[in-house]
Amino acid sequence: MNAAVDPKPMSRATAILYAVGLPLVLVALVFVPVGRIAWGPGWIFVAVLVAAFGLSALLLARVNPMIYRARSRFQPGTKTWDLVLLAVMLPALVLEIPIATLDAGRMGWSDVPLWVVVVGYLLFVGSVAVTTWAQAVNPFFEPGVRIQQERAQRVITSGPYRFVRHPGYVAAIAMFIAIPLALASWWALLPAALAIVLLVLRTRLEDRLLQTELSGYADYAGRTRYRLVPGIW
Repeated sequence: MNAAVDPKPMSRATAILYAVGLPLVLVALVFVPVGRIAWGPGWIFVAVLVAAFGLSALLLARVNPMIYRARSRFQPGTKTWDLVLLAVMLPALVLEIPIATLDAGRMGWSDVPLWVVVVGYLLFVGSVAVTTWAQAVNPFFEPGVRIQQERAQRVITSGPYRFVRHPGYVAAIAMFIAIPLALASWWALLPAALAIVLLVLRTRLEDRLLQTELSGYADYAGRTRYRLVPGIW
């Protein structure tokens, strides 16, 4: 049996591009639709997002640093149907932010109570926490769907995987909903709804693939019955 081969690390240039480019893109998504930089709710959103993901990154660097290699790129063998789904789902997710900030920061289309905004932030922080937990115990947590044969992929049954088979997707759905609520926009729930429908479809297709091609997954699915929501599906 061949030894497992881990993903290659990002180049220094790519790492710098991520570190500099992503914050700049986030600021642009938040403030360009508003038309001004002095918008307090936008800075609160940026601060919470940076703090949550920053803490997540520090924790993962300590307990599962290989996750950065696994998630740095789409690896060879990623299923074509998954790339098609992501080509629609990821833009829908990104669009949530400028639609929400245009609504809340300039046009005022939505009347969202403060308590809903607070719920949005709590849901957002909870989603980051669950995603971090899943990545901490699952070294095979890649951005694309495939069977990672070169890494000797195995079934993960610890952490949040004891409760549902796809906890990362549960967290993603929560985040899709949380962003519009935190930014006080009902209209931004429209692209969120599209992203959620596509993610549920992705869950079904990925689960079918894993049961067919990943050794031990069918037995795990028999013990852990639910994909996303205990007692429902």
